[in-house]
Amino acid sequence: MDRIADMLTQIRNASMVRKEAVMLHKNKITEDILKILKEEEFIRDYKDKDDEIEVELRYDGRKPGITELKRVSKTGQRIYVGWRELSLVMGGRGIAIVSTSRGLMTGSKARNEKLGGEYLCEIW
Repeated sequence: MDRIADMLTQIRNASMVRKEAVMLHKNKITEDILKILKEEEFIRDYKDKDDEIEVELRYDGRKPGITELKRVSKTGQRIYVGWRELSLVMGGRGIAIVSTSRGLMTGSKARNEKLGGEYLCEIW
């Protein structure tokens, strides 16, 4: 079971039908990814509700804040990158999320701190 892929799919589907919020299963990696998405202003907010997390999606008028979510490293094929291999996503309009030795962070932050790791996903 790939929790990250499930989370990305739930957010993508809710965004496509313009839902205001989506409920996700609560776990550490989900919370860490949502924290990054909130800091980068891809979502409005998220709230802890017992064993679930309610994610408030962001829209600019009718346009969703998240256009696409792409899982890169999968359970069957892990993708690891060095800090030099981290490039801009969609010309700087998107972000990459990387699992480093210092926790989850955006690709640009990992590049600035000269850290590589598992290339989890891209969001734009």
